[in-house]
Amino acid sequence: MGQASKKPPIVLVIDDEEAVREAVSDILHFEGVTVLAAVDGEHGLDIYATYQNEVDLILLDLSMPGMSGTETFSKIKKLDPSAKVILSSGFDESDIAQRLIGQGLVGFLQKPYKMQHLIAKVREYLD
Repeated sequence: MGQASKKPPIVLVIDDEEAVREAVSDILHFEGVTVLAAVDGEHGLDIYATYQNEVDLILLDLSMPGMSGTETFSKIKKLDPSAKVILSSGFDESDIAQRLIGQGLVGFLQKPYKMQHLIAKVREYLD
């Protein structure tokens, strides 16, 4: 199969805060990234199960009502051990992030996001 035009990368954003989902979507769209957004872990897992072969990176909030980011991370890794996940939090969760890095977490992004830092971190794992 020949290589047609390269498809834009796809990032799944799982965050219960609508303002965060919208801001991240807007920033990444501007960078040429397609964004799928989920309001919680359950919805994120449903989207990932559907688009698993197309999603290049997951940006996952640690603190969400219902299924936590940690639990969501574990379930994503059961679906696809090679899934690339960046954990994010408004709290300093470096201890949790360090533990999950050993389980396949690719990075941690502190909230509130600085636009340049968000773009750089996402690009780091898409390129």
